[in-house]
Amino acid sequence: QVYVVESGGGTVQPGGSLRLSCAANEFTYDTSWFRQSQGSEREFVASITLDGGLREYNDSVKGRFTASRDSAEQKTAYLQMDNLKPADTGLYYCSVRHYSWSQRTWGRGTPVLVSG
Repeated sequence: QVYVVESGGGTVQPGGSLRLSCAANEFTYDTSWFRQSQGSEREFVASITLDGGLREYNDSVKGRFTASRDSAEQKTAYLQMDNLKPADTGLYYCSVRHYSWSQRTWGRGTPVLVSG
């Protein structure tokens, strides 16, 4: 059974950077990140396929966030978040699909707080 472990959240000032990691125990079709802030619904942030050939982003993070794969260990994906804004604050979830038609497997989330 697929599972994922997220890491890398934290507190940063506006304009700062964080890198989230998402490590799966198996190869998966893709890795996605979603976020949820207090009082809001969970929203899509970014995704990357296993081969890195397809990357998609929420319009609000384009040009600031970059999804990538570990070159040596492709079961791990990263979300580099630059020029962070207070609006980026939330609980960030990693989600994977074993195959393109599979249901998502979710991580427990890692908090990101942009404040200062």
